[in-house]
Amino acid sequence: MATIGNNGNRLVRGEGIVTVRAYAATFDVGTTALKGALVARDGGIVASASENLTLIIDGDYREQDPDQWWRAFRTVSRSILAQVRANEPGFIETQITGIIMSGQMQDVIALDESLRSVRNAILYSDGRAGAQAGSLAEAYDGGASRFLDTVGNRLEGCLPLPKLMWLKEHEPGTFARIRHVLISSKDYLIAKLTDTCVGDVAACSTAGAMDIHTGQWSAELATVAGIDGALFPELHRPQDRIGAVTEEASRLTGFSVGTPVYAGIGDAGATTYASGVSRPGQYNINIGTSGWIATVSPEPFTDKPGAANLAFGVAPGYVNAVPFLNAGDVHKWVTNTLAGADYEEAHELVGESVPGSHGVLCLPYLVGERFPVMNPDIRGAYTGITPDTTRADLVRAALEGVAFSIRQGMESFDAEPTEISLIGGGARETAWCQILADVLGHPVTVFANADVLPAVALASLVFDDSELARGIGERTVYLPDQDAMDAYDAVYPRFLRLYPALRSLQREQERDA
Repeated sequence: MATIGNNGNRLVRGEGIVTVRAYAATFDVGTTALKGALVARDGGIVASASENLTLIIDGDYREQDPDQWWRAFRTVSRSILAQVRANEPGFIETQITGIIMSGQMQDVIALDESLRSVRNAILYSDGRAGAQAGSLAEAYDGGASRFLDTVGNRLEGCLPLPKLMWLKEHEPGTFARIRHVLISSKDYLIAKLTDTCVGDVAACSTAGAMDIHTGQWSAELATVAGIDGALFPELHRPQDRIGAVTEEASRLTGFSVGTPVYAGIGDAGATTYASGVSRPGQYNINIGTSGWIATVSPEPFTDKPGAANLAFGVAPGYVNAVPFLNAGDVHKWVTNTLAGADYEEAHELVGESVPGSHGVLCLPYLVGERFPVMNPDIRGAYTGITPDTTRADLVRAALEGVAFSIRQGMESFDAEPTEISLIGGGARETAWCQILADVLGHPVTVFANADVLPAVALASLVFDDSELARGIGERTVYLPDQDAMDAYDAVYPRFLRLYPALRSLQREQERDA
């Protein structure tokens, strides 16, 4: 009987060589769902599955059960393996040449010596450690300003390092059991697969304990915070192979023992990489419920409101991501309120109005804002409403307001845009894509298959093929219309005056209260 062995993407059978397909298993561990895909060497998605996740909310606290991530991972893994067996005759698990993941960042995932979670993970959106952040600023030589220069991110109560201080103070029994701390949801799954605690430099940039310039943990910050720096994971580049699937993990997931596992990358870094942003002047706009603008530069941005900086890892430089809280949520609100929750009707209403919405302006800050202004208490407003104002004007003005907010944010960056791409749920609203191109006065590239691009981009790190995602990226380019550009250029200065006026009114209300 001939021996069969795995040799990259070839099976060696005796003296003959039979070419077979190679695959990468990719996963994304978000807040609402865990998604998995099996990506072939040519970039095709041959299987995919997802499992919903539960967000645990208690007042202002935001947590998740790491073991739910692991259960979801096992379910999704077995589902995609079953699909590929059914669709690819002769498939064997050893054709999977690597497992790689992206995941939410800025979490506190506390494990004991057996790599079991000692409590729920405290999520990035949980800002419970504000007092501890203040204490750290007082104790750290140079204070919050030096912290920003060292870490590349502002010292806030949502960062993992202050939250570890909170745990030490408020849950001392639990804290005493901690032997490892992970920063990204994907890293807990890597630990379950390989019995290894690691983190990638992009995700760990959000820990509040890593020197972003050296890509190493800061012993000084850990000491000042009263946290043992040995708790933090070993740092890697996203493309590093860090271990392999153990026998126990193989039994639970269906992956072969010894399947290589890679460090992977935090979600904002993964999206930036997938969109092809790799140098200054290239910008990616992500419009989900909230959103962000991301670019890559030689240095962290420390002078932008709300900016988050990541060590990229997959390429030289830093990911500079600036979040805006109001994006797709504005589209959803205006659709629910003025179009009976019917997105098709909302789309038609946008087309019934004109650029500038017949003089109606919307400040779209429904839930406060972090960028381009930082004010969690400000709220949205319409202005310019007349007896002739229609639903169409109000719907269009809301989407234009988000576009103006993005333009204001873009203008705070140093490099003039050479390329602007758009992904996220908002990219499915074609009228909004055109509004963005017209407001920004620049072509906007929308990826038609944005849902699969991150998976293919992750797979490219396994296959060491940086062109893989670009090769399968179907795209539509929205070109700005000169008449619309002129209309928006005339309206934009009025938009810039809306926030200062509303902020003044807010201050008056605060004084009266």
